[in-house]
Amino acid sequence: MAATKSQVERAAAVGQPNAVMAVVAPAVGWLIPGAGHLIQKRWIRGLLLMLSVVVMFVLGLLMEGKLYSPNTGDILDILGFIGDVGAGALYIVSKALNAGTGNIARATADYGTKYLIVAGLLNIISAVDAHHIAIGKKP
Repeated sequence: MAATKSQVERAAAVGQPNAVMAVVAPAVGWLIPGAGHLIQKRWIRGLLLMLSVVVMFVLGLLMEGKLYSPNTGDILDILGFIGDVGAGALYIVSKALNAGTGNIARATADYGTKYLIVAGLLNIISAVDAHHIAIGKKP
C-alpha cells in the first residue's frame, strides 16, 4: 500500500528518516563536495565543506601532486586511488584533463599528493555526514 501525502508529511514531522534522501544526499555529496549538505538546506556546513575540499584539491594539483590510477597492483597505490577517487567529480575531471601526473623532481609534489588524498578522504567523511543527517542520526 502506497503512503499518502499526509502520511509522508507526518513521518517527516516526527523526524523519521527520508529513505530517498538517505541515498541521494551521500551520492550527490560524493560527486560534488558539500552538495549533500546543500540539498538538505545545511548551507553553512555545505559551503564550508565544499570550500575546504575544493581548495585542498586545487592546492594539491598546483603543487603538482600525483593522482593515482586504479590499475596498479601495489597496495599503497590502491589506497591512494581510494583516497583520490573520494573527491568525486574533481578526480574525474582532473583525470580527463590529464592533470595530476606528479612531478617527482619537485619537493612540493609529495605534499601535493597528500593534499589530493586528504581532500578525497574529507569528501568521503562529508558524504557520510550527509547520510547521517538524512537518516536523522545527526541534527
